[in-house]
Amino acid sequence: MRRKIVVGNWKMNKTFPEAEDLLDELAERLKEEQDDQDVEVIVCPPFLYAEMAHDLCTDEDDESQVYYSVGVQDVSEHAQGAYTGEVSAAMLSSMGVEYCIVGHSERRKYFGESDAQVSRKVEQLLQNEITPIVCCGENAEERESGMQFDVIGRQLKEGLFGLKPLDFSRLVIAYEPVWAIGTGKTATPGQAQEVHAWIRNLVQEQYGKEIARVLPILYGGSCNARTARDLFAQPDIDGGLIGGASLNADDFIAIVNSFEK
Repeated sequence: MRRKIVVGNWKMNKTFPEAEDLLDELAERLKEEQDDQDVEVIVCPPFLYAEMAHDLCTDEDDESQVYYSVGVQDVSEHAQGAYTGEVSAAMLSSMGVEYCIVGHSERRKYFGESDAQVSRKVEQLLQNEITPIVCCGENAEERESGMQFDVIGRQLKEGLFGLKPLDFSRLVIAYEPVWAIGTGKTATPGQAQEVHAWIRNLVQEQYGKEIARVLPILYGGSCNARTARDLFAQPDIDGGLIGGASLNADDFIAIVNSFEK
């Protein structure tokens, strides 16, 4: 059975005190509801809050009781060196970071991140035992012209299909229709399912049925408490990569609880 996963991508939001308050609230709420859900919750705050997130994700009296996993939103494609302002995968690993978002559409759009850079970042993360959450998806123009599968296929083939099967099996994929990010628009459950199923089939062609069967594929794109239940009910959608709704504990917990019991 595939894992159910909900990832909170805080993006560039929250001051230090605000971040501490939200992490405290999430930990307390997840502690209360942990026995009722089998969803892996991943919180991806800005880099400088990662250590705090790690400190607050476990029970003070029982460190084996983990309320959420800690991720971040990007990583350097370089292992180390004179790259001012960059953060390496080794640094993240040393802080207890377990997941990292790679290739988010905002990184591609605003910072010109290429599929080749995504590939190098994924390799850095895997070398340091961090699970990459790799984003793919089309913009509005590409969707309207019917090119979404060409675009997503290129992103996967050039960014990921050079990996060995064992390494690929360690990934999480997130489909994020760019036209739905921060716009209030959401792909219909049918639209999202169509793309998720297509991705899984493409992975099966490259890596075989078993790897495709267990690969978690998340939906990202203005997913909220109102839309999550119908999206998560689709057979090939294994959870969500949540942006704005992850900044509010009530909204985020509602999404975590949106899976069918």
